[in-house]
Amino acid sequence: MLTYDVALTFIGIATLLAWVPGPDNLFVLTQSALCGPRDGILVTVGLCLGLVGHTVAVAMGVAVVFQQSEMAFSLLKYAGAAYLVYLAYQALRAKPERLANTGIAKRSAKAMILRGVVMNLTNPKVAIFFLAFLPQFTDQSRGSVAGQIMLLGGLFILCAFASFATISLVAGGLSRWLRGSPWGQTLLNRAAGVVFLSLAVKLATSQR
Repeated sequence: MLTYDVALTFIGIATLLAWVPGPDNLFVLTQSALCGPRDGILVTVGLCLGLVGHTVAVAMGVAVVFQQSEMAFSLLKYAGAAYLVYLAYQALRAKPERLANTGIAKRSAKAMILRGVVMNLTNPKVAIFFLAFLPQFTDQSRGSVAGQIMLLGGLFILCAFASFATISLVAGGLSRWLRGSPWGQTLLNRAAGVVFLSLAVKLATSQR
């Protein structure tokens, strides 16, 4: 359904986009640095599961709702912004001991994956981006457009996972140093809080 040339071009562009600083890879970066590479990978899995949802939404035409309905778009983006504010609050009030011994460092795999899913699905900009981006690589002469979109979404998810997993492993190395540095833990918590607040403001003020 997809030609080799189309797939190769798409993979190159998708990989490049995955590395452009944005809410998802910044989220992976901060979570990996705070909690370690394992939790960064788990958050990445959650983000990619969210991308599955956006891909299905585009294939089924559901994403059009967020493009055409101001209310639907606003409700979802404000929910996402509120979640980011909550994460910022947690990061800003966290104490060094919490990172070293309890709390966020020991969240279950399910909790970390869910964190990534919620982060991704509550951003309507992703759905609209997929709605504008994926169809550009489809062609009715190659068969079902919905099927092609699902394949393209799958390729995008693979590229995103590989890119975000690399970020997780690199940034996760910082967490080992943080275990023995209360000052470093506090500094990174404050930085993470600022990043989450910035992402919340950006999402809340975004337009369709």
